[in-house]
Amino acid sequence: MSDTPLIGVLALQGDVREHLIALASADAVARPVRRPEELAEVDGLVIPGGESTTMSKLAVLFGMMEPLRERVRAGMPVYGTCAGMILLAEKILDPRSGQETVGGIDMIVRRNAFGRQNESFEAAVEVGGVEGGSVDGVFIRAPWVESVGAETEVIAEHGGHIVAVRQKNALATSFHPELTGDHRVHALFVDMVRAVK
Repeated sequence: MSDTPLIGVLALQGDVREHLIALASADAVARPVRRPEELAEVDGLVIPGGESTTMSKLAVLFGMMEPLRERVRAGMPVYGTCAGMILLAEKILDPRSGQETVGGIDMIVRRNAFGRQNESFEAAVEVGGVEGGSVDGVFIRAPWVESVGAETEVIAEHGGHIVAVRQKNALATSFHPELTGDHRVHALFVDMVRAVK
C-alpha cells in the first residue's frame, strides 16, 4: 500500500470528478483539494481544465496560490490539463487582467489558441513516455505552447504546435485525457509521483 501515491485534484473549478476517476484507474488514491491543509497532505497534484482566469482568481481567494507555488517550487509532482497547463506556465502571451500563474514549467502559452468552444475537436496525439500508440486528445478551447526553455521537454505536438511538455516533476497537456477513458497519461503522471514519493 505504501507504493500507492496520494494525488490531489485541485477542486476550485473544472472537470475534477473525471480526473479523480482516471487517477484511481491508474492505481493512485485520489482526492479533491480545496484548502492549503489538504494540499499539504498529497504526494502530487492535478490542476484540471476549466477557465484559467477564474481558477487563478479562486486560487488567490481560497488562499491556495502561494501554497501551490511553494509546493511546486519544492518539487511536488504536478500535472496540468488545458487551463491547468496555463496555470503552470511561467508566462501567458495574452493574460486576462489580474490573471496569475503558479509557474513551474519554463514555457510561454497562448490561451484559447485552438479556437472557441464550438471549434473543439478530438485528435490522435503521440505522447512521449506513453506506450501503446497515440492517445485521444480532446481539445476544448485549448491553449498551445508558443515556446519552451532549455529544461522543458516537448513530448507531443499537433498541427505544428506544442501540446504536451514535461519539466522535471511537472507535466502539462493542452488536451483533456481524462475525458476519453484512456488513462495512460494519468498513469505516466502516477509513475512520476511514485518516483519522488
